[in-house]
Amino acid sequence: MLLNEKNQPIIAISTAQGVGAVGVVRVSGLNLKPFIQALFKRDLLPRTATLCTLRDSDDSAIDQLLCIYFPAPHSYTGEDVLELQGHGGPTLLNMIVQRCIELASAPNNAGKPTLAGLRTARPGEFSERAFLNSKLDLAQAEAVMDLINASTKLAAKGAIRSLQGEFSKEVNALKEDLIHLRVWVEASIDFPEEEIDFIKSDQVSKQTQVIKSKLEALISRSEQGRVLSQGINVVIAGQPNAGKSSLLNTLSGEEIAIVTDIAGTTRDVLKETIAIEGVPFHISDTAGLRTEDQETIDAVEKIGIQRAWERIVNADILIYLHDLSRMQDARYEAQELIIKALIESKGLEGVKILHVYNKLDIGLQHSSCFIDEANSVKVSAKEGLGIEELKKRLLGLAGWNAAAEGGIYLARQRHLDSLGRVQKHVLTAVDWINQSEPRLEFIAEELRLAQNSLNEITGEFTSDDLLGEIFAGFCIGK
Repeated sequence: MLLNEKNQPIIAISTAQGVGAVGVVRVSGLNLKPFIQALFKRDLLPRTATLCTLRDSDDSAIDQLLCIYFPAPHSYTGEDVLELQGHGGPTLLNMIVQRCIELASAPNNAGKPTLAGLRTARPGEFSERAFLNSKLDLAQAEAVMDLINASTKLAAKGAIRSLQGEFSKEVNALKEDLIHLRVWVEASIDFPEEEIDFIKSDQVSKQTQVIKSKLEALISRSEQGRVLSQGINVVIAGQPNAGKSSLLNTLSGEEIAIVTDIAGTTRDVLKETIAIEGVPFHISDTAGLRTEDQETIDAVEKIGIQRAWERIVNADILIYLHDLSRMQDARYEAQELIIKALIESKGLEGVKILHVYNKLDIGLQHSSCFIDEANSVKVSAKEGLGIEELKKRLLGLAGWNAAAEGGIYLARQRHLDSLGRVQKHVLTAVDWINQSEPRLEFIAEELRLAQNSLNEITGEFTSDDLLGEIFAGFCIGK
């Protein structure tokens, strides 16, 4: 009998590429007992670490392994899972995988393959099976990868909360409230002679307020979680020699970028991730922007400037760096006006711009020359002056609320998009409820759509295409 892809047993190296003390190979399938017998000529006690020797076809030892067998359904994927912990050399781990595949196709006493169809897992396929077998909902499955990719301690803690189901609990609690309100509306449809009593009752009014309040709080925490999960893309831009590379070095605490007095030293985008109060900021240092004397700019620098503009357009926050020491230089000021016009022409929808005036240590006499005092910071990247204030401004522009960090869980843009649709449908339903003559069928439909959008977050209502996109971003073996 041919197995479909989702029922085929899978195998993969579950530890990161490279050399390590220990490497893990994981197998998941519907019935692994005959396969375990073929591997080690013995059975394994469930959830008990057992030292076994894996042998090659000539009976020579491949490696000594610490083996753990997790029978279904009490495993990560909900299927039988075998975890093989060996020495962490890449060649050795590949030999273990290859030997497992060989033995899986070898005939057993009945002349059938020991583990028919064993194949290498796709990226994220173990977690996908955990989701399909109801071991994790979709938000929890995504939290697995968020935990692996967490770039700060705060992000890791948020991912753990999501993995433990705290985010899903709030989503499900909100869904229960929506269902309760839908019951009232459906009752009004079934008993039309009572519709005004139902829809205009205090119970419905209180229920809609509860839903709106919970939804606003959930969106707020999710926005904080998205910041932790995905980080904030910050681009430092400005004219050559404004101090962009020096600012990147100061923010990161390392000499990442080369700093010289020669215009055009930075030719390509340099990127570094830093943590400010536990929030990850992905900071890019770009080539100096200039438009004059284009014929004197070499081809490499032109490419660097083009890439700088590409980063600016896709930034969350743009730090536009001004040079205080050249504020009275007519040529510099003329370029500032041209670049300002170019920035405005780009639109930069959704990009928050912060004007940072650098070289405060040598340009103090010009430090009062600001376009927008409320949206500007004075710093000296060289001396470290004003850097703490700059960090506070970045946190503010990121929408970070430090007071809420204890209850934050990681969320993704996908979750925010779904919650945005929920809010839209709920507010539309409330508008219909408040009409002098409520249209019950419209209210019911808006509430149904709101519930469906919530279901998308946890995966109760999710297209196969979306699942493929989500799990394709996972590492192989997870």
